[in-house]
Amino acid sequence: MVALPGSQLRRPRRPAGEVRRLRRPSAREAGTALLFVLPFLLLFAVFRFGPAIAGVILGFTDYTIGGDTSWTGLENFRRLVDDPTFWSAVRVTVVFTALSVPLSMLASLGMALLTRRAFRGAKLFRSIFFLPVVTSLVLAGVVFTWVFADGGPWSRAMGALGLPAGSWLADSALVVPALVLVSVWSRFGYGMLILLARLQDIPAELEEAALTDGASAWQRFRYVTLPQLRPALFFVAIIETTVSFQVFDMIYVMTGGGPVRASYSLVYLLYDQGFKYFDLGYASAVGVALFVMTIVVALIQRLTLGREK
Repeated sequence: MVALPGSQLRRPRRPAGEVRRLRRPSAREAGTALLFVLPFLLLFAVFRFGPAIAGVILGFTDYTIGGDTSWTGLENFRRLVDDPTFWSAVRVTVVFTALSVPLSMLASLGMALLTRRAFRGAKLFRSIFFLPVVTSLVLAGVVFTWVFADGGPWSRAMGALGLPAGSWLADSALVVPALVLVSVWSRFGYGMLILLARLQDIPAELEEAALTDGASAWQRFRYVTLPQLRPALFFVAIIETTVSFQVFDMIYVMTGGGPVRASYSLVYLLYDQGFKYFDLGYASAVGVALFVMTIVVALIQRLTLGREK
């Protein structure tokens, strides 16, 4: 038998179903890889974990810039419990988050479903919907301050519908919903991008099989699409909750915490205590309380949205 030219260069075909085993890196290779990663790990530890740990420690001290530092134990946290301003800020933050996160997720899901199909101009619409995410919140806050002002476009639209035409930002009952609308506008594009990526990864055969079985559009969404989106929805919920709990710059630009502290959030309280009154110990205690609240809400979301793989 005559060997064909180049036949000796051909590798034997691996039997079907055989899993290729990856070679474990040697200790030298692992050490080299760690050496390349080490600078990033050091920077991450110094500028992430370092300030976080320092903030927790400062929460147990009486510390002011340029002054003496003394250990006070739980005194700052006792002040939190007895401070009505703190509880007012908690209420504003919780209400803002409770309104902002579901609306933002619904808008993200709706836009993702709307733009998942390939049609003329789909990429353009996706870019337009994502544009608010990369827009400066300070700039957006200035624009929306004019939009919600007395005599602005929103006020005129409400008047045309027969609704109260005053400024929402000057109304204690409407200032938080106004901020929620701005937050949803500025954030839904990010969630849309995450959900769209997951939607495009769902096998088309699943929906085709459901359609063949006579499932309606709602049934296909509920029993086929939605379960596949659960991990992505969980991720978006965690991100949106964290961002909503940390809302500050939009409030700082649009309302300054007013009127009558109706939009005074926890981060705004932290800012005032730390950089207006220079009570950094108490400000750090507020930060610790905010961190604990965020972790608790994230765990609750994990038990609801993320309980299934």
